[in-house]
Amino acid sequence: MMSRRIATLRATLGLAALVLLLAACQRKEEAPAPKSATAAVAQTEFKVLATSDLKDVEPLEEMVLKATGVKLKFRFGGTMESTEAVLTGNAKSDAAWFANAKYLLSDAQGQSRVKLQEKIMLSPIVVGVSESDAKRLGWADPAVAAKLSWKDIATASRNGKLTYALSNPATSNQGFMALMGVVAAASQKAEALTAADVDRGAISDFLKGYKLPGDNSTYLSEQFILQQGTRVNAFINYESWLLSLNASGKLREKLQLIYPHEGVSTADYPFMLLDDSKRADYLKVAEYLKGEAAQLWLARQTLRRPIKPEFAARVEDLLPKGGMQVELPFSPDRALADGLIAAYLNEFRAPIASTFVLDTSGSMQGGGRRQQLVQAMHYIAGADASLTGRIAKLTNRERLWLQPFAESPYGLTAFEVPAGAAAAKGVALQADSDAKQQTLAKVREFADGLNMTGGTALYDAVYDSLKHMLDEKKKNPKYQYSVVAFTDGENNKGRSLEQFKRDYAALPEDVRGIPVFMVLFGEANDAALKDLVSVTGGRVFDARKTPLYSVFKDIRAYQ
Repeated sequence: MMSRRIATLRATLGLAALVLLLAACQRKEEAPAPKSATAAVAQTEFKVLATSDLKDVEPLEEMVLKATGVKLKFRFGGTMESTEAVLTGNAKSDAAWFANAKYLLSDAQGQSRVKLQEKIMLSPIVVGVSESDAKRLGWADPAVAAKLSWKDIATASRNGKLTYALSNPATSNQGFMALMGVVAAASQKAEALTAADVDRGAISDFLKGYKLPGDNSTYLSEQFILQQGTRVNAFINYESWLLSLNASGKLREKLQLIYPHEGVSTADYPFMLLDDSKRADYLKVAEYLKGEAAQLWLARQTLRRPIKPEFAARVEDLLPKGGMQVELPFSPDRALADGLIAAYLNEFRAPIASTFVLDTSGSMQGGGRRQQLVQAMHYIAGADASLTGRIAKLTNRERLWLQPFAESPYGLTAFEVPAGAAAAKGVALQADSDAKQQTLAKVREFADGLNMTGGTALYDAVYDSLKHMLDEKKKNPKYQYSVVAFTDGENNKGRSLEQFKRDYAALPEDVRGIPVFMVLFGEANDAALKDLVSVTGGRVFDARKTPLYSVFKDIRAYQ
């Protein structure tokens, strides 16, 4: 009996297995063959560190997955911090995608980190001038515009006829490449430059028109839209970004794009392999990005030029004819790049004057917040010697006021960093003077002595600081002014937000040129502080989610 049941069970299981097998075969015959790699399931992400100007390519994640089976995942960051992450081996990514990698690859360390690279698309740095100002300058005629030089741009800037927005040259690729363009054109050398070749007068003339700094194109566009025709009349950026801005319908008037005839610096968007164990995935993605579907999508959606001429011909109606000029030489000399950034920060740009508003209310005592605030002050006072740390710290000629507040503002204290010695010719990366080191030490000492007690009169402190900056601006108009506030809690003393807005509206028009930046700790009221900066300009930085070094690097980029 038992043997008969087992035989019956085996027969039943065998029949069931046969049925399942036949059904599977039937499904396989009925299923259409896949036309792409959509059916391939990626087991792990292929992580890509990309610079923030590439945020508009994020839809490629889904497109690459469907076409190749590789699960692409972007992480976006600023140019300098991303470059430093790659250089130090801390990128935590399989690949990197930058607008330009010339700075990264200008030394052996950078070259050793990048295993493979493929250029994906092109966009030159150009000068966008408001159409009415182009007419006033005599640049509206295409024949005239075609003959304009970087010297013409610098001369108009020196004479106050061209005032422009530009990403900070110390922290962003656009700004750095624009500055290198001026240097390369002024040198009149066909070959790569050295630090000794820098024409200091050309840089000084060019930077006189630099009125609207920032860390990324999105912020600069928002501010340019608000200030076009009043504070600024030009925008220096990638061709693709300015074309998109013209097409947005948000400008008071369109920008005429100027391509200086000596040449331009072009972003070629290298896609770089960092982890050699992911070479197979990298090759699949790179091949797709250089293929017809991706190249045409990138051109139509982002207005960047295809890397291959045969694809460029397909979208020539979207892009200005003759836009690709001679490429200006880029020096492989890292000393030139580092020296130019140092000279920009400490000598060439308009000096910074700012008031740091420091929350010393009782709530700052807990949760390590006092320690964070003190650490922040130490950071700007030179405690970090990394690339981003050097960019974030106080610079030569800088004037700083520290304004503590609790129940009310109190103890306003001033510091001034002395001017350093300028190089007689060219640029050089110089060590801090003894006098500068003493000033930085005093800032750290002030921070160490902060005591936390009482309520939070945030809006009173910000308002008083803005008035103080206005008074200083009248006495010293050549400085770049700002207010930077650090807080952990909601305002519970003094002015309300509505009262602050009312009193702010009554201030002189010059206050519009003094942005307020907010740095959040603890349980700060995000919505209220975002409301405040929407009125005053500036940005909110969240130190609860972002490392302090990144917060300060970003703040410095807007000053």
